[in-house]
Formats: sequence, C-alpha cells, structure tokens
Amino acid sequence: QVRLVESGGGLVQPGGSLRLSCVASGSVFSISAVAWYRQAPGEERELVARTTLGDMTTYGDSVEGRFTISWDKAKNTVYLEMNNLEREDTAVYSCYAGLFTSPLKPLIDYWGQGTQVTVSS
Repeated sequence: QVRLVESGGGLVQPGGSLRLSCVASGSVFSISAVAWYRQAPGEERELVARTTLGDMTTYGDSVEGRFTISWDKAKNTVYLEMNNLEREDTAVYSCYAGLFTSPLKPLIDYWGQGTQVTVSS
C-alpha cells in the first residue's frame, strides 16, 4: 500500500508565496518520476511541473519562472515552491508519483488527494 499526502495549501494574497509538500509512504521501492498537477473549478487537470529520476524537469507554460519543483529522494518527498502567485493559480493541487513497489512489479501511477490553493485579496 502506497500513500501520497500533500500539505501546505491555503489562502494567499496575489504576489505571495506558498510551498507545497508531498510525502510518499508505504511500500515504495523506487520512484521514477514525480509531478504536481492542478485543477480549477470547471477546468481540466493540467500539468504544473514534473521531474524524473534522470533530472528532466518540465513546467507548465503558465508557471514557468514562478514555480520550482524539487525532490528529496532520501525522504520520498516532492516540493512545489510557488512564488508571485496569481488569482489564476487558484486550484486544487495534486501530487503524482510513478513508482515501483518491488523490483518484480511494473510501474504504477499514484496520486494524492489534493490540497486547495486559493489566491485572493
């Protein structure tokens, strides 16, 4: 059993900053890639940032230069540093991990339950 638990969401004023965290726990053998996605009301889920074991990192166009994803592999924890937040960043942010629970099993996608980020004055 694997769990991804996010934290760090909340209410912030435009121009402010937040740091999200996501911890993977349970039967984690190795992680291949981690990412943050977000979904605003009435919108489709979109990629915010993604990074792989080989350090290939991708950002969504709307957050490039403002958000930074980082991954503490020793702690199985991924972070999302969000700066200069805009009202349009309001959404539920969910973390993703593509991981192996054992060397004999295939890669499985896991998702956290999400954390709300609201940017408002």
